[in-house]
Amino acid sequence: EWAEELRRVYGDIERVDLMIGLYAEPLPKGFGFSDTAFRVFILMASRRLKSDRFFTRDYNAETYTQAGLDWIDESSMTDVLKRHYPELEPALRGVENAFAPWTRVSA
Repeated sequence: EWAEELRRVYGDIERVDLMIGLYAEPLPKGFGFSDTAFRVFILMASRRLKSDRFFTRDYNAETYTQAGLDWIDESSMTDVLKRHYPELEPALRGVENAFAPWTRVSA
């Protein structure tokens, strides 16, 4: 079904836009995005981190202050989410890794 629709719209698989292809790709069980999207994300994330001066050469107390660096070191992504979105606290209760599944909360 998807293949036929893509063939009708694009005519050639090589002309399919990356994002369209990523949305058409099946998701591995338990994942929110496709394997290809994950690989692109991992590749680009490492490149972005290596090229960000605030995460490399300027990641120091002179730029952030020692108190700022301590605050970063003592905070997790779960802490950041709860600080900025307190309504997420019930779903994040007991969750150590914000990228792992959260606790189900009934409405």
